[in-house]
Amino acid sequence: MSHTSPTLPDFETWAQRWREHFEAQAQQTLPAADNPNAELALLAQAMRYAVLDGGKRVRALLVYAAGALTNAHPANLDKAALAVEYVHAYSLIHDDMPCMDNDVLRRGKPTVHVRYGEALAMLAGDALQPEAFSVLCSAEVDDAVKAALVSELSNASGVAGMCGGQAVDLLNVGRAMDLEALRCMHAMKTGALMRAAVRMGALCGTPELARAVMPRLDAYAQAMGLAFQVIDDILDVTADSATLGKTAGKDEANDKPTYVSVLGLEKARELAQECLSRARGALTSLEEEGLVEPASTLRLAQMADYVIGRNC
Repeated sequence: MSHTSPTLPDFETWAQRWREHFEAQAQQTLPAADNPNAELALLAQAMRYAVLDGGKRVRALLVYAAGALTNAHPANLDKAALAVEYVHAYSLIHDDMPCMDNDVLRRGKPTVHVRYGEALAMLAGDALQPEAFSVLCSAEVDDAVKAALVSELSNASGVAGMCGGQAVDLLNVGRAMDLEALRCMHAMKTGALMRAAVRMGALCGTPELARAVMPRLDAYAQAMGLAFQVIDDILDVTADSATLGKTAGKDEANDKPTYVSVLGLEKARELAQECLSRARGALTSLEEEGLVEPASTLRLAQMADYVIGRNC
């Protein structure tokens, strides 16, 4: 499968364009920081601080890449991308707080509770979650599609997804976990929202095509979610805080089970490469089955290279 095209921008150009586009959409859509009510203005500032000016936007880029596969309208992909990133941002605010990971650095700047205090940080996260569903409900798609999008995001965020995975993570600090238990935990904590990003992007497009490609996209997203967490665990022990934009070495310091602690560094790297092969294989199957044109999988393939290439 070719990952380059003479007629398309290279991956970094494409990704940066969509990051900038997303940033502009978020700037316009988030609550305004100049609210005449000083208290509400401060809350809006904390929300904007959490979302804007940082992050790799992996989930947003997955929305845009998957939507391109099913010919989705960019305006509707914007809504899905914003919703996913708002939920992700709210989760980071809460994860960084003293009652959880107690971190002071995120995306290269002080965490929200350090900048605005714990109470306002908690409220900023609380407010970003309904804001996500509000913007998602403004998408100009059929009601059935809108309901499917809301269902995808809510399921990925709740007990069976991100929040459940975080609970398992917190309750297993200092405990040994086997590989299967670790996989299950991160399939919820990290993988569920990434899978939702892929599925939501595809759902914004042609319904018949979205249904046809979804099984392969699920396989792709599952591999991507696992790979992302494996690489995060590797980088926690191999990169410095300046490179990561967050505190390095926190997992080991807090005695948290990781793919590196369970498998060792080299085996963890091998697992990441296996994930890359599975992700690429799922996209190749889409092409071989004649469901999509080869060029339409390009950005999803490049996203896999990008996520796993953070370690190479």
